Amino acid sequence: MIDSMYNYRQGEIHSAEFSDEFNKLCIPFEDSLSEEQIDVFHKILDCVSNTAAAEMSTAYKVVFKDSVALMIEVQI
Repeated sequence: MIDSMYNYRQGEIHSAEFSDEFNKLCIPFEDSLSEEQIDVFHKILDCVSNTAAAEMSTAYKVVFKDSVALMIEVQI
């Protein structure tokens, strides 16, 4: 149930643009890579994004459960 709630809400979360610092580091670095290296670099970035998404999902579940526990405690 929490997963379906998170996945529904996930569409309402608008991700921010990359930071200026990221662009200053990433763009010149990517420009220095070969085509094969760029593919590997993009796969690495995808792995990092997937890890961040999984961590966000886990954090959402923890906060949701803590919020429910707090509501139950306040109600008593």
